[in-house]
Amino acid sequence: MKTQIELAREGITTEQMQTVADDENMDAAMIRDCVAKGQIVIPNNPFRKGQKVVGIGRGLSTKVNASIGTSSDICDIDMEVRKALAAEQEGADTLMELSAGGDLDAVRRAVLAATTRPVGNVPLYQAFKETTRKYQNPARLDPEYLFDLIEQQLADGLSFMAIHCGINQYTIRRLRKQGFRYGGLASKGGTFMVAWMDMNKKENPLYEQFDRVCGLMKKYDAVLSLGNGIRAGAIHDSHDRAQMAEMIINCELAEIGREMGCQTMVEGPGHVPMDEIAGNIMLEKRMSGHAPYYVLGPIPSDVGAGYDHVTAAIGAANSARHGADLICYITPAEHLALPTEDDVREGVRVTRLAVHIGDLSKYPERRDRDKQAAMARRDMRWDDLQELLLFPEVARSIRDSRRPEVSETCTMCGDFCAMKKGMEVFNQDISGDKISS
Repeated sequence: MKTQIELAREGITTEQMQTVADDENMDAAMIRDCVAKGQIVIPNNPFRKGQKVVGIGRGLSTKVNASIGTSSDICDIDMEVRKALAAEQEGADTLMELSAGGDLDAVRRAVLAATTRPVGNVPLYQAFKETTRKYQNPARLDPEYLFDLIEQQLADGLSFMAIHCGINQYTIRRLRKQGFRYGGLASKGGTFMVAWMDMNKKENPLYEQFDRVCGLMKKYDAVLSLGNGIRAGAIHDSHDRAQMAEMIINCELAEIGREMGCQTMVEGPGHVPMDEIAGNIMLEKRMSGHAPYYVLGPIPSDVGAGYDHVTAAIGAANSARHGADLICYITPAEHLALPTEDDVREGVRVTRLAVHIGDLSKYPERRDRDKQAAMARRDMRWDDLQELLLFPEVARSIRDSRRPEVSETCTMCGDFCAMKKGMEVFNQDISGDKISS
């Protein structure tokens, strides 16, 4: 079986490429060209039928990922299925199933059965959890078991995986030489791999046997997302030498992987102050040959817990603006607790709004929906306006809960309505494309 990137290089436009072109209102040949160059990926494991086709990368709308999963404290498979469905209902483009508690195979398979979205994961979670259960010591992880587990998870139907290939002994030495960090390590899988390497005095097998990783991903045409295991967990650690060492390696591996015919994207960067976001994305794009960039957050402040979905939305809008391709949402529970179904819904909504704002700047030619919404608001065409909004049900619920005396207005202004008065004065002067269709 050939991968999307291999088929694109042969000049073949696959059904998936055509679907992406139709969804994005773009030329299919352009999509195929970008897939061939490794600048667009399509996570679509052919062994899992019925999943939505999603394109991620250059020239496409910025996509939103929602992460769900159990923990050692809270393990409820039914709740995770409800969270997966909630994320899909709210418009998430992809899901990551990141369980770390309970029957991990059962949770993954239940989520895969429940949703139509492409699903990814981090295989190191299950590898270290199962090793700990068996030996009470994660350092006893057998690399052969890890590779077997990756294939088992792919066979279940996963369409992308965050695999921490860019951590190596050189990276660890950078952490030691710089006196560790203000915010410690933020990646669970990355941190346990660092600990494994330190305790066993061995190189990371995912780095050492990278061709084997790519071979497994190619077998299932899954997207290899090069995990950001040394990402900063505090803005004061942003772009330190350890993070940059891993970023350089991941960009090199992205290039090697796509040369092998494996779809690849790069992950980053965690907590990043606002003024560094543009530079971070520029570096990833330049060093990786414009491989799709999967951005976790980013979170541009460390004091917003409880509202970190808003903190991250600010970072996400800026990231989308400067070229990020896939944004992992953040929920109100970030840094505090396992998200609930309501947290998932709120996280997806604010992230969708954030990437929409970023895309308005990244693609100025795609602003017509906002123009039509503004004109509907001007004309007080409430039903038309609500259909143009990202969250029409929410807007309708708020308006219906506080109905105005004059139906054309809202209770914010009542009879002191600027829109109503403006139309009375200038209605006869509206011309050109300012006339509502």
